[in-house]
Amino acid sequence: MARLISLHDRYLYLCTPSRPNLAKFIEACIAGGVDVVQLREKHLEAREVLAAATIAKKVCAHYGVPFILNDRPDLALEVDADGVHVGQEDAPPSLARRILGENRLVGLSTHRAEEVMEANQERLDYVSAGPVLATPTKPGRPGTGQAYVRFASSISRWPVFVTGGVTPDLLEPSWRVGARHFVVVRYLTEASDPKGNARKLRDKIEELMEKFPGLQGTIV
Repeated sequence: MARLISLHDRYLYLCTPSRPNLAKFIEACIAGGVDVVQLREKHLEAREVLAAATIAKKVCAHYGVPFILNDRPDLALEVDADGVHVGQEDAPPSLARRILGENRLVGLSTHRAEEVMEANQERLDYVSAGPVLATPTKPGRPGTGQAYVRFASSISRWPVFVTGGVTPDLLEPSWRVGARHFVVVRYLTEASDPKGNARKLRDKIEELMEKFPGLQGTIV
């Protein structure tokens, strides 16, 4: 059964924790070019996550942007999120699919070759690959480098979203090895001008689309 939402033509994916100005922050990022939003909150109780997710979902729905909740397919169902993203240590994607059904998105983090190959056997909508660079949002996990991005982009059945240290400078090296989709955290969440930073990323993506039309998984 075809999904109601596809991420094939979505390129700039914001991953954010809750914050006091969550609605305005997400709205600014979308205005700058973000076209997928995930709420990733590791430290709040379930009711607090639901409250933040309700805010985020409302903004995303207004702008027609898919809203994804991290880790918790049960809470994603409760808040009517468009999907859930799970990690290797979270609820398995098969359980997330049973909870959410066929019409919502299920994404999975991958960090090694065997994980992205196993992901090809799951009923997913996308995978993330990384972190390319070591990042405080994944403490203790070393960077994978671009070699893993190239491998994942060449073998995955699903759209591959690059994670870990995404800035305008990281986009072209990742694009050259086959990446087309990017998850950004600190470059937006720590920005004094999130709309402006999102626009820099979006402009660079559009520049690369023109510069390397049709480039797939090969270094130039």
